[in-house]
Amino acid sequence: MALLKIENLFGAVVDVPAGSTLLAALQAAGHDWMHACGAKGRCTTCRLQVRAGMENLSLPTDAELRYRAAGRLLANERLTCQARLPAGEVTARVPDATKLPHVQYS
Repeated sequence: MALLKIENLFGAVVDVPAGSTLLAALQAAGHDWMHACGAKGRCTTCRLQVRAGMENLSLPTDAELRYRAAGRLLANERLTCQARLPAGEVTARVPDATKLPHVQYS
C-alpha cells in the first residue's frame, strides 16, 4: 500500500493507487489542489515539499528536471501531476506559494 501524508492539511493521509499520480490520488480523496496547467507538467503550481520518503517516489520526469535546472523546482519538491508512489510512504507539505485561499491549512 502507498500512502501520502500531508502535514499541513491536518495530517491528511491519502491512499495512492498503483499507477496513479499524486495529484489524481489527492483529487480522488476529495482534496482541492492547485494545478494551473491542467496536470500537464507545464507549470509548478501543483508542487509539494517532500519531508520524508523521497526515495519511494518515481524518478523525476523530464518536466521536473527542466524546472529544477531552471531553478523553479527545489531538490525537495516534486510536481504532484508527475510523481507517482509505487509503494511505501511519503510525508509532505503544501508550499506557502501554492496554497489555495479557500482551503484551510494547519
